[in-house]
Amino acid sequence: MAPVFSKIGIIGAGVSGLAAAKRLAHHNPLVFEASDSIGGVWRHCSYSSTKLQSLRCDYEFSDFPWPDRDSTSFPSYTEILEYLTSYANHFDVLKFVRFNSKVVEIRFVGDREATDLTGKPGNYPTILPGHPVWEVAVQTNHSDTIEWYAFEFLVVCIGKYGDVPKIPEFPRNKGPEIFQGQVLHTIDYCKLQKEETSQLLKGKKVAVIGPKGQPCTMVVRTLHWTVPHYWIWGLPLYMFYKTRSSQFLHEKPNQSFLRTLLCLLLSPMRRGVSKFIESYLLWKLPLQKYGLKPDHPFEEDYASCQMNIMPENFFSEADKGKILFKRASNWWFSKEGIEFDDNTKLEADVVVLATGYDGKKKLKAILPEPYRTLLEYPSGIMPLYRGTIHPLVPNMAFVGYLESVSNLPTSELCSIWVARLVDEKFKLPSVEKMIEQTTKEMAVTKKTTRFYKRYCISTFSINHSDEICEEMGWNSWRKKNWISEAFSPYGSQDYI
Repeated sequence: MAPVFSKIGIIGAGVSGLAAAKRLAHHNPLVFEASDSIGGVWRHCSYSSTKLQSLRCDYEFSDFPWPDRDSTSFPSYTEILEYLTSYANHFDVLKFVRFNSKVVEIRFVGDREATDLTGKPGNYPTILPGHPVWEVAVQTNHSDTIEWYAFEFLVVCIGKYGDVPKIPEFPRNKGPEIFQGQVLHTIDYCKLQKEETSQLLKGKKVAVIGPKGQPCTMVVRTLHWTVPHYWIWGLPLYMFYKTRSSQFLHEKPNQSFLRTLLCLLLSPMRRGVSKFIESYLLWKLPLQKYGLKPDHPFEEDYASCQMNIMPENFFSEADKGKILFKRASNWWFSKEGIEFDDNTKLEADVVVLATGYDGKKKLKAILPEPYRTLLEYPSGIMPLYRGTIHPLVPNMAFVGYLESVSNLPTSELCSIWVARLVDEKFKLPSVEKMIEQTTKEMAVTKKTTRFYKRYCISTFSINHSDEICEEMGWNSWRKKNWISEAFSPYGSQDYI
């Protein structure tokens, strides 16, 4: 049976998938969602206490503001799901979504001779060539039946989080198989009902392994800065990193020699800003009391999108002795619990692995060779031009893989860019030029932070958006006057 043919396919109906579907709606895309609902990680990887770590006004679509966007409270995951559902209904994108449709395989059926995998000078293939380039195998309703679809262009929006847990590797006979208690990953924990979590943890010795009854012990492997809110000594945090003037202090791709020299001269000011923020955090939070003060500057966490909001009542629970902390780089299981490289032991009944997710493995599970191999890059970052197009992967876009302080506006702008690219409003530069651009962006990130293995643009996000706007033929300066342009934060509302 021949595959069902359509112009554009979208994989995933989370935040990025919805944004892409809305912007490409005039092409009647097919959206495949593995579950029975929209929302992505907000639907399937949230705890009862999960909240957004951005203000509403920083996490909204440009043409669909929150009804209470000026509220200073952080919305719960249920409020976010309601917002996403309202957005999908308002723009009638649910008609494109096929629920309970899991993509299990992707095949390349385009012209291999026209596809260069070496990065030599050449042009990216025609976006809509008029014939199938990719075939997609879809498993529906958890059955054994596989349906095939064919597309000219694919947009992958399955994200880096959720679905595939990142499980640490252990020495022989020192893994969870020898532990007499229970081991589960946070992705398993978030699927439990309230009664089930109470039964699992009540009266138990619990160890949480991650970058974070009886006391719960957090085994902290790498310390990162956390903030209690978005105010620093009475000043809004955006003043230091989210305005055009504040980002002027930081390096960006494609800058001139004089600009590079100026950044070098301004480096003491950058360090001063970081120290100013750190001084507030050390005053406000008992980081030193609990041995949780990072050894690196705050700027490095911001530049790698690893700054987090501290959960409510976290340290008050620690003060009561309900949360304990253990610093350790290496650890392994024993029958009774966990052993550490300093020869100490921790007894535990339950071990929760808060060790993150393997987004690359999730992608590699469906991408065919040789494109699967292209995801392995020396820097650890998948090179995406404008955070969206892999120069060596034809007729495919990746939306939701570029990180900033607030990912929704970034994904939406990338979706706008993809839609205009598909509509031939502009043309891509050569493959060689695109690779050069991604290399420059990765070099800036690598120079700014030791945690560079994430595609994060937070310290040059405005410059990144400027370049996207200029490529689409838009004016890059989006504010009404130069004062706002210099000192007001940029958000989704600036890109209507």
